[in-house]
Amino acid sequence: MKVYISADIEGITGTTSWSETELNAPDNAFFRKQMTKEVEAAIEGAILGGATEILLKDAHDSARNLDISNLPVNCKVIRGWTYEPMCMVAGLDSSFNRAIFIGYHSKGGSARNPLAHTLCVFADVKINGEYASEFLINTYAAALHGVPVSFVSGDVGLTEEIQTINDNIVTFATKEGVGNATISVSPQLTLKETKRLVAASMKVERGALQVTLPERFVVEIIYRDHTRAYRNSFYPNATFKPHNTVKFVTDDYFEVLRILQFLT
Repeated sequence: MKVYISADIEGITGTTSWSETELNAPDNAFFRKQMTKEVEAAIEGAILGGATEILLKDAHDSARNLDISNLPVNCKVIRGWTYEPMCMVAGLDSSFNRAIFIGYHSKGGSARNPLAHTLCVFADVKINGEYASEFLINTYAAALHGVPVSFVSGDVGLTEEIQTINDNIVTFATKEGVGNATISVSPQLTLKETKRLVAASMKVERGALQVTLPERFVVEIIYRDHTRAYRNSFYPNATFKPHNTVKFVTDDYFEVLRILQFLT
């Protein structure tokens, strides 16, 4: 059984300030360690649930955050960015049985996490009229290959979103955002529950977890800066939409991933 794990940091237990997420910043060391521990707990749970092969993607910022010294021999890791449109789930293909997302976070514009964003901090993303999270973008990317997401950890706002999309996906809430603050569970509780719940999620039938791709995608990238929007509206088949928005329509989700790769 092959399992894919994608790890971010803004949904890791305790992260509250951007300085805690930036490689080599003084505040970052503890949270990189916690990110590593939560990933290791997910790997342990996946193996308990039957995983025989794991591919791990460090998917935050520099993509060089995780301490990989204790990874088991049946786990490979992608560090850095391949610059392919699959982005945070690079290397995921139809050979995988399921995917797991660790440390994910609420969508851009959300008030549920002071670190909420989608792919970048200078634009928000809508798909088919709704603000999109990185969870949704990457779950659709996995669905391109017929791979379901079985477990996601992150803030309360994200876990609530997931339940509206497919309530068979197992989730664990690490924290809740209030203004510029967070209320977090114990880091030890996160490790215990991540291991337990990932193992349980491995037993959920794949068909029950699968999210169906829409037949058509209307993508809107809403920029803070109108000049960036105007420039990027010259992307092939894109149009400028007031205010500060690039609009793109397609029935091929890979083209959605491609435009997000180039314009965010």
